[in-house]
Amino acid sequence: MATLQSYSLPDSPAQSIRPATSTIAGLHSVTKTYGQTKALDNFSFRLAAGEVVTLLGPNGAGKTTAVRLLLGLIAPSSGSVHVLGRDPRDADARTRIGAMLQVARVPEVLRVSELIDLFRSYYPQPVAASEVVRIAKLQGLEKTLFGKLSGGQKQRVLFGLAICGNPDLVFLDEPSAGMDIESRRALWDEIRALSAAGKTVLLTTHYLEEADALANRIVVINHGKTVCEGTPSEIRRRTSGRRIRCITQLDPALLVTLPTVSDVRQDREALVITAEAAEDVIREMLHRDRTLSALEISAPALEDAFLALTSQN
Repeated sequence: MATLQSYSLPDSPAQSIRPATSTIAGLHSVTKTYGQTKALDNFSFRLAAGEVVTLLGPNGAGKTTAVRLLLGLIAPSSGSVHVLGRDPRDADARTRIGAMLQVARVPEVLRVSELIDLFRSYYPQPVAASEVVRIAKLQGLEKTLFGKLSGGQKQRVLFGLAICGNPDLVFLDEPSAGMDIESRRALWDEIRALSAAGKTVLLTTHYLEEADALANRIVVINHGKTVCEGTPSEIRRRTSGRRIRCITQLDPALLVTLPTVSDVRQDREALVITAEAAEDVIREMLHRDRTLSALEISAPALEDAFLALTSQN
């Protein structure tokens, strides 16, 4: 299955002179309020060329506001926003940006090929229509009305439209929602290829596995402020201890009193215990419950770190 890794994007105007580590977009000390609600609170954020950055946060954390500011759809109440060295509302900046948004409104009465041609017409150096079809895995769907597509197929079309203009900066909002596992993994390959081609990707997703698999850097945001920032492994290390999952007759109220245990929760028929000294806890549990079974020990997942970080704020 061909991917963007074999795909050659046409050179963009600034690509040859922009250093790989340069900041191409960001928010500086931005506050955004809606009436009495403060969506972002003195929030700063940067995107460097060629990296995949994931914004993570619970609903209402400020992720959508940050993306809308970078797209120039809204203005900050205070602070500054820059994209490719310009105001994001600048026409030249917009021709170098691609966006795949859940709130996007695409005419359902147009065929896939017509949508691709329409979006390509907005840009001075568009990607060839045949390449868009190949990259987004739309072969055989070109003559299909958008409104007749499945949810996963629509997502592939929206991804194709986002890359029509050969963008330097791509915003992907829940890009794999509604896709089956095979399509999701294929999309991940295309996102990695965008980064390898020097493109910058800002990703928002509720699939923490997706963030873990794709992101060079994760920014966790809550209540309009940055809670934590780092690589996926750095974020995971913010959660101390390891997870013990087992079926036991022991009372959770007892387990939570054992040394180094920080959390005990029910997971269907099993208990999941988080503990710093997992081996010591297991020895004590086996001593107290000889019927203990289905024992599993694992390092903290990104999900554990995310829940811990956002529940503290």
